[in-house]
Amino acid sequence: MGLSKTEKFTEKQNRMAVLAKALGHPARIAIIEYLTRAQSCVCGDIVNELPLSQSTVSQHLKELKDAGLIKGTIDGPSVCYCINAEVWGEAKGQLGDLFASYPVNNCC
Repeated sequence: MGLSKTEKFTEKQNRMAVLAKALGHPARIAIIEYLTRAQSCVCGDIVNELPLSQSTVSQHLKELKDAGLIKGTIDGPSVCYCINAEVWGEAKGQLGDLFASYPVNNCC
């Protein structure tokens, strides 16, 4: 991270970048969409919903979990995932504030 000079930016800017990066892949968007439709913890069904291997889906789940957007619990051999409501609200607020900060005036 030293080369990216993240320390030169605010904590809020860095956090928003982490959240945006976690959402920056179509597979992760598909996972989030699936979890929001399920509206409950999902155990093992996620791989069946995506045209990706188990290991690839696991990598995407890890990225989403590391950013805090989802949370998982281990129950024996399976892991159950759901939306982390607290971080979901944080992301919604921060991204909403960013988009609301530009008054649409067609300057160009």
